[in-house]
Amino acid sequence: MEENQSFRSGFVTIIGRPNVGKSTLMNQLIGQKIAITSDKPQTTRSRIQTVYTDERGQIIFLDTPGIHKAKNRLGEYMVNTAEKTLSEVDLILWLVEPTTFIGAGERHIVEVLSRVTTPVVLVINKIDTVKKEDLLGVIACYKDCHEFAEIVPVSARSGENKDELLRIIFHYLPYGPMYYDEDTVTDQPERQIAAELIREKALMLLSDEIPHGIAVVIDRMKERTNGSMVDIDATVICERDSHKGIIIGRQGAMLKKIGTQARMEIEALLGLKVNLKLWVKVKKDWRDSDFLIKNFGYREEEF
Repeated sequence: MEENQSFRSGFVTIIGRPNVGKSTLMNQLIGQKIAITSDKPQTTRSRIQTVYTDERGQIIFLDTPGIHKAKNRLGEYMVNTAEKTLSEVDLILWLVEPTTFIGAGERHIVEVLSRVTTPVVLVINKIDTVKKEDLLGVIACYKDCHEFAEIVPVSARSGENKDELLRIIFHYLPYGPMYYDEDTVTDQPERQIAAELIREKALMLLSDEIPHGIAVVIDRMKERTNGSMVDIDATVICERDSHKGIIIGRQGAMLKKIGTQARMEIEALLGLKVNLKLWVKVKKDWRDSDFLIKNFGYREEEF
């Protein structure tokens, strides 16, 4: 497409401490669930690319893993992915919670942002959880941390102030071409989204110590010849034998629950009935193994 002097297009990354609502915000902005959400840290592990298009232009969102101090090789991979993205985009959205306490996690992000020249919009999320007058204190607290292009309060969950945030994003994007067809919403393969939806249900249903140590691999995903159903075989990878027992549950109850909830979401994604079969395997300390991290679908060039 030739460059259109009224059509804006560019790349926007959403950063923030783990569990501030980055994936929820991205899903809200594009109007469809692509990134998985959970109240557990380290929900997003890969850089997910989604696309929003309207008459004003096209925004390509990059939802990155949360920026944090890495504790293992997977953590290093996640932080490298997030920080590398900052200098490659046209605009950064830094998502924070509506509190006047700026903790070590936020200060680490301020330090990271001080090294880039990309404009930053501070997005104060979860405004539905505080009184409007309390937001002034939050804004006052953050505005001295960094030279923000804009400060926008939103609710990622309800969509409050979503239109204003989209208006501001378009304002900071350059005029440019349409990178994707207007009906494209993500560059993620269906297999990868299906694997992530299974992992989301495991994150929601399992106890705190297990979810960080799981990965999901799609072993087979094939539509039946009559188009009536998709057969999916998937393996949940965990780090310890004791975790395997908890994931399977008594008489297979937990694994069945994970599978049932995941199947419903995958059916909504694909628009087809799904026959989902899950297995559980132990790969000890896989999060510290470069080979296994890459084998489970994390990109080699981002190490």
